[in-house]
Amino acid sequence: MRLGLFGGTFNPIHHGHLAIARQTRDALALDRILFIPTGDPPHKPREGVAPAKDRYEMVSLAIKAEPSFALTDVETYRTGKSYSVDTVRLIQQEYGPDTQISFLIGLDAFLDFATWREPETLLRLCSFVVISRPGLSFQSLSTVPLLPSISRQSLADLDAGKTPRLDIPLGANTVTCLALPPSRISASDIRKRIKQG
Repeated sequence: MRLGLFGGTFNPIHHGHLAIARQTRDALALDRILFIPTGDPPHKPREGVAPAKDRYEMVSLAIKAEPSFALTDVETYRTGKSYSVDTVRLIQQEYGPDTQISFLIGLDAFLDFATWREPETLLRLCSFVVISRPGLSFQSLSTVPLLPSISRQSLADLDAGKTPRLDIPLGANTVTCLALPPSRISASDIRKRIKQG
């Protein structure tokens, strides 16, 4: 099985998240996208974050019509900080050694990847799919530690839309840069609108 892991606060989940999941699934021929709502995200403040059980339920309702989408509570039931390396290990145990795991991540988050817990281990455990984010350039990946040297021209072509993806071999795994159409939907804007009535 080719499994994509799509973690996030999902505070709340929205059509932009669903579009990213569909487009990534189709571009990489993934069999399933597994949504992983965070419990206590170590890189985000708790203020303004809905309870994990509510965010889990929102994701459940949002994906129920998509047979290739699934949901896990692996992070929502954990107490204390939740780290991606622990989550990937648990999912590998659950799905077995024949499952190829791809970790979906926004370019903005991947630029901070070196600060995560055990980033080198994560790169050995699974492949990564780095998804474009509005206002950010793939050329910024040239400054990310842990990655091999990447052709600036290849990154520029990705930013310019001349190529939809770039695969960077990394040992047994791959870091795939995927340029998706930008989404103007944001969870913070949704929360703001709700607050304003």
